[in-house]
Amino acid sequence: MQNQQMNPQQTPNQQQPGMQQPPHVITTKDLSYINDMMAWNLLAMKKAHFFAGQCQDQEVKMEIEKCGQMHQRHYEMLLAHLQEKQQNNQIM
Repeated sequence: MQNQQMNPQQTPNQQQPGMQQPPHVITTKDLSYINDMMAWNLLAMKKAHFFAGQCQDQEVKMEIEKCGQMHQRHYEMLLAHLQEKQQNNQIM
């Protein structure tokens, strides 16, 4: 058998320590993912609103409306986070 030395990048089962705090930048990839999440939440919110309007059963209608409101909150949270990030970048 050949004796091989492993460099630190090749050591098996070695985990890197996690980040204590996220970086203070949003990469292009991050922005693209956030944009997708916002689009998905907006679409889900619109669909829930549409289907709640079509629903005859009041109990089901209320549950669909709650689902739409959840997606609206998620959309607004993402938007607020981006606006906060933009304001912080303008101050710096």
